Amino acid sequence: MTVPVLVQLVRNSDRNPSPRRALLIAAAVCLVSFAAFWTAQRAAGVSMIDLLVYRAEGRTVLDGLDLYAMRATHARLPMTYPPFAALLFTPLTLPGVPLLRTLATAGNLVLLVVFVRLSLQLALQGQLALHGKTRPPKEALPKKLAQKASPQAARLWVATLWVAAFAVWCEPVWTTLRYGQINLLLAVAVLWDLTREPARCPALLKGRRQHRWAGAGIGLAAAVKLTPALFAVLLLLVGLVRARRTGWNPWLRQAATATVVFVGATLLAAVVLPADSLRFWTGTLFETGRAGLAEDAANQSLRGVLARLSHTGDPALWWPVAAAVVAVAGLTAAVAAALREERAGAVAGCAATALLISPVSWSHHWVWYVPMTLYVAVRVGAGWAAAGWLIFCSYALWWGPRPSDGPELAQGALQMALCALYPLTALALIGLLLGDTARARRAQGSQEAQGAKGYGQAVANE
Repeated sequence: MTVPVLVQLVRNSDRNPSPRRALLIAAAVCLVSFAAFWTAQRAAGVSMIDLLVYRAEGRTVLDGLDLYAMRATHARLPMTYPPFAALLFTPLTLPGVPLLRTLATAGNLVLLVVFVRLSLQLALQGQLALHGKTRPPKEALPKKLAQKASPQAARLWVATLWVAAFAVWCEPVWTTLRYGQINLLLAVAVLWDLTREPARCPALLKGRRQHRWAGAGIGLAAAVKLTPALFAVLLLLVGLVRARRTGWNPWLRQAATATVVFVGATLLAAVVLPADSLRFWTGTLFETGRAGLAEDAANQSLRGVLARLSHTGDPALWWPVAAAVVAVAGLTAAVAAALREERAGAVAGCAATALLISPVSWSHHWVWYVPMTLYVAVRVGAGWAAAGWLIFCSYALWWGPRPSDGPELAQGALQMALCALYPLTALALIGLLLGDTARARRAQGSQEAQGAKGYGQAVANE
């Protein structure tokens, strides 16, 4: 099958006799899956420990205490985010802990559906355009065409609900909700921005995909947790390349908006929390061990892989060298994909790069597997995407024994391989994008050579 099942689902929407029935079935399946998930998490006695840390950080701000001296829960976990995050966490002090856990779980499940919807929109956009299915917004269409657009939108929601019903059971999502993390919130903020860029179809330029605040989500996400700032770098690089031909463009505008919002949020935190801001930006930011042990199996970054591979908690120069190489390769692949109008590939490549080069990328940070695997499904085929999906749903990094004395420094080859599946998958994705870039350049070179040959023959004939 050359077109993945999910793409066919949306493409065939006009021929579906009962999109409403399919939507109701998908919604029922998703609700049952979410209910079972909620029951399983409660049966497992999840503590949502990170949510309690967020709450303690908000309380520390309200009490006027030292934010980075704070230690929360029985594990004595410190604050690791920029001060702006603590400002956002202050409302978490209002509800009691039981209600807060309920609200956080429900909110994360809703965010998962939105995240899958945006990921599908991004992944299917280019494929649908190739088959003539990209349309302007309904309000810009004649009445008859607008009526035909509705089944396609329903089919997209059907696919969203089916994917979300399965995605919730994969390890990154399970652990995100287990700890009460904010990964899905930040991911939705980033993807919201990256689905606002005007499409290639001129009829869409005045449509809903163009938004004056596109970029603000990335800026806010970076102000809360610095890693999403790499998406602003991607926007900037693509915008600079395109500026050579077109001048000011939407990519540069989004990068500028993201930067302004990030700086504004950071300055706001500096005004409200001057001492904490000074401490974070001059010292705490560079304490890579503050978030946890590099060799921990849950650390799925390059630094974690190298620490386990070298059987040391400090991979020394190996990590910055490897991170620099991967950063250049990953951003090159992402920028090239964006220049080919392959925005889904650009987003997947940038997300993979950010997760790899971060000092600590806990397994729950890898919720970005959703847009990655959906992109692979569209680009390569459902088989390869299913293989990637199984990796993230296998919980393989937890298969080995985990005694309390730090087993990651004495792992065997098989255990190290199991604990490196996420990074290996991300590297394979970057390799796929680089391969596409090389093929595109060869094709362009061949076309230019043929054009030059034809021109030479024309001149000779004259």
